[in-house]
Amino acid sequence: MTSTNPDSRSARAALKTQRIELPSWAFGNSGTRFKVFAQKGVPRTAFEKIDDAAQVNKFTGVAPTVALHIPWDKVDDYGVLARHAAEKGVALGTINSNTFQDDDYMLGSVCHPDARVRAKAVAHLLECVDIMDRTGSRDLKLWFSDGTNYPGQDDIRARQDRLAESLAQVYKRLGPNQRMVLEYKLFEPAFYHTDVPDWGTAFAHCTALGPKAKVVVDTGHHAPSTNIEFIVASLLRAGKLGGFDFNSRFYADDDLMVGAADPFQLFRIMHECVKAGALNPESGVAFMLDQCHNLEPKIPGQIRSVMNVQEATAKALLVDQMALETAQRSGDVLGAHAILMDAYDTDVRPLLREVRTESGLDPDPMGAYARSGYAERVAAERVGGQQAGWGA
Repeated sequence: MTSTNPDSRSARAALKTQRIELPSWAFGNSGTRFKVFAQKGVPRTAFEKIDDAAQVNKFTGVAPTVALHIPWDKVDDYGVLARHAAEKGVALGTINSNTFQDDDYMLGSVCHPDARVRAKAVAHLLECVDIMDRTGSRDLKLWFSDGTNYPGQDDIRARQDRLAESLAQVYKRLGPNQRMVLEYKLFEPAFYHTDVPDWGTAFAHCTALGPKAKVVVDTGHHAPSTNIEFIVASLLRAGKLGGFDFNSRFYADDDLMVGAADPFQLFRIMHECVKAGALNPESGVAFMLDQCHNLEPKIPGQIRSVMNVQEATAKALLVDQMALETAQRSGDVLGAHAILMDAYDTDVRPLLREVRTESGLDPDPMGAYARSGYAERVAAERVGGQQAGWGA
């Protein structure tokens, strides 16, 4: 059995309303464990990060919000920052916490055996909720580097109790329209055990907390050959998928652009989202990039990443769902697979160029940005001061 592509009109409409959040830290300097590589024109302030993110939205049309990372993006007045973002055509989005860059957190933060350190970590998380109140952000993103390096170093069960207690304090502080979204990571920087290593651990804690706690799927935080779309489907089924951190991995971490390592995987993930209606804003599923551009220029790296997500989404929207369901019910194994592959093998770039043109955008975002002269201008203007980055 083969499929015919569905009417592209519905795909066009969905693509025009797609939204992908940008991470502020993608515009700062980053690198490896051994060296952070500086680039010309890198932002020095949160305001300049917003300026750069606005360029991505200007040329793609689907990236209207910018996630902040505290304290990397800490400012005296978040109302001023929000107004600056609005003037640039974007808005402030998810607030990301940081409990991994302080000497006190060497043995953990919310799971630390010392109550004083746990209290310090929780205070920071509560500060992030205060910032959400001022920015109007919906989501508090939580990722913990907590774990141990050696067997016997700490009590694994006790650390889970401390985690649950800390999360409960933050959950209680959330406003009626706010959520916490809990991210997991297989390993690193803790190499014996990680306190939130997988979707099951995150799901268990979020379920215990209540409806305002959801799980974040970071596509780079899994073991090789993990079926991430199964995790996505399971969380969607349970109503516990809060969103994505999109990126790619070849080995240990997640700093490659989304779709770089396995574009077919990204398509399969988006196929599950399309089937479940997760592209609709009412679903509450947030689609965000979480990347560091170590070698490639920052703004083009983000533009290309947005385009990669758009292409995977367009292919997923072109799956003939009726034909697929018929093949699945009849047990037509190869036919069902062929229907999925027909959509994946479709060259959707002409479709996306047409969608951009219809939206009043240049059909070639990468080329349009290169011709804009923005990179050259900020490289000349941003001289002196301390460039943003995470240090190493």
